[in-house]
Amino acid sequence: MEKQIPQRTCVGCMQKKNKNELIRIVKNKQNEISIDRTGKKDGRGIYICDNIECLEKAIKTKRIERTFETTISEEIYNDLRGVILDK
Repeated sequence: MEKQIPQRTCVGCMQKKNKNELIRIVKNKQNEISIDRTGKKDGRGIYICDNIECLEKAIKTKRIERTFETTISEEIYNDLRGVILDK
């Protein structure tokens, strides 16, 4: 039997996609927000499509900030933009 790939919802476009197609953003207990390439970091994770449109939409609607219940610095958004545009 084929192993099922977990589905996650993108915070930008709100579409369900395979977990391995999305970028995971994680907030740890120290309220540090980082990009989790391994999918193994501890903390609250959200997922976003690997495209700039979804990221900009999530930033504009403040969906990432609301999900993590914290203010997110422009520096973190720029890191995310860098990860997405750097493929």
